[in-house]
Amino acid sequence: MTESEKSNGCPVAHPSRGGDQALTYNSYLKVPELLSLQQYESEPPAHDELLFITIHQAYELWFKQILFELDSVMEAMADDQVYEASRLLQRVLKIEKLLVSQIHILETMTPRDFLRFRSALNPASGFQSIQFREVEFLSGVRDLSVLEYIDQSADEAKRLQRRLEEPSLRTGFYELLVRQGFAVEVPSEDGRVSDKLREQNLEALWKLYRYPEENFHLYSLAESLVEHDQNILLWRFHHVRVVERLIGTKKGTGGSSGVEYLNSTLQRRAYPVLWEVRGTLSDEEIYGER
Repeated sequence: MTESEKSNGCPVAHPSRGGDQALTYNSYLKVPELLSLQQYESEPPAHDELLFITIHQAYELWFKQILFELDSVMEAMADDQVYEASRLLQRVLKIEKLLVSQIHILETMTPRDFLRFRSALNPASGFQSIQFREVEFLSGVRDLSVLEYIDQSADEAKRLQRRLEEPSLRTGFYELLVRQGFAVEVPSEDGRVSDKLREQNLEALWKLYRYPEENFHLYSLAESLVEHDQNILLWRFHHVRVVERLIGTKKGTGGSSGVEYLNSTLQRRAYPVLWEVRGTLSDEEIYGER
């Protein structure tokens, strides 16, 4: 390494292992290959199609990172590493906030701009994002009806099936609660909870929310899961509004009803009991505490 390379502080300014070619920023990040992946479908190329491709490719890269971190959160919970699970989940929350804000860049397109290339996208649709479905399944939202409308390769079908066979974050969290001494029952993976089971879990979780200082990292993890749920809901909501601004009531390119379908997804919850438990805290009991 030259003296100039030592002094510039760049972490990739060093020779590659096992070869004469020095590792560079471009070769490490595969920048030429990355920049070659934005292929237009419109003819002649529509100006705003590049923006549309770039935003959605960036989403897929971030989805990959989110899945990597959520898998690590699952491992940390399984090992009773509550702080580490909470810490890694905080990274996911930061990424999700970025994704919510990023979608509004699409609003710099006018409806006319989008229509210059929209028809060339048929029958592709964001509905078909395999990684987003993996995020849903891993989080605990497992609406199997979505699979009927996704054209999956053999590898993609295998990935989704693996997610369905593995425990969700919700299951991992409830199993962690049991090991931490909370008298909860682990809900089934389909998300359905009987009234008796819901009341039992609410009663057990009441203590966690009434006295968060006694199990602070566990409480922080619970609230991070709620925020993760909230961020997905916020992304859905903002996505719906952006789509509505661009296409109004038109059908989606993938064959869905468009905005009507997207609106129907806004009530999905991965952790309904964690949302509900805060309503069990007594105003009168807590009011005036010092």
